[in-house]
Amino acid sequence: MAATRPTADSGVSSLTVPAGLTLTFLTLQHHMEQSQHRYILKFLIGSALFFFVGTIQGVLQVLPPIRAWLDSIGSPMAGPGHMIDPLAHAHINVVGGVVVMAMGLSYYLFPTISGKPIHSVRLANHSFWWISTGVCLFYITLLVFGTIEGNLLLHDPASVPAVHHYYAPVLSVASTVMGMGFWIFVANILLTVRDIYKKP
Repeated sequence: MAATRPTADSGVSSLTVPAGLTLTFLTLQHHMEQSQHRYILKFLIGSALFFFVGTIQGVLQVLPPIRAWLDSIGSPMAGPGHMIDPLAHAHINVVGGVVVMAMGLSYYLFPTISGKPIHSVRLANHSFWWISTGVCLFYITLLVFGTIEGNLLLHDPASVPAVHHYYAPVLSVASTVMGMGFWIFVANILLTVRDIYKKP
């Protein structure tokens, strides 16, 4: 019976299988690492959308007719115009754009730098939806009351106090919802710090 001699192809095959398995493992590991942080995408997308809305308002409020109307109702110093510019405009850019992005970056950087996962992805998701909902409610409240009270100020000033009576309660609800997002975020970060420094 003739002995079978190993061929060059068989050597290549024996090397290819482990190499292929290693490549597959590394690819799977890469996808797992990507999916681990996938929940952060919503923070970046939300931040971009809030910035987009802020830039749209910024462009609109410098158009001559709108600028003249805002100035006539007190913008930027006081009165109903103050609710629209600068309050609503600053709010959607700073809280909606900058703060939401900072939250997402915090959720990414803490695990990346410490090597330990964020305490709770579920809390992270809650913090996003609470703060995003609160940002929207707060922004809409400022725009709606600013517009309604602004028009009343020009045409029926005596009716402004009756409408403004509802401003604080509505704004407090929006603020509470937004606050929930902040508090959940802070709690999640503090719990993550505790996990990082917790003795095994």
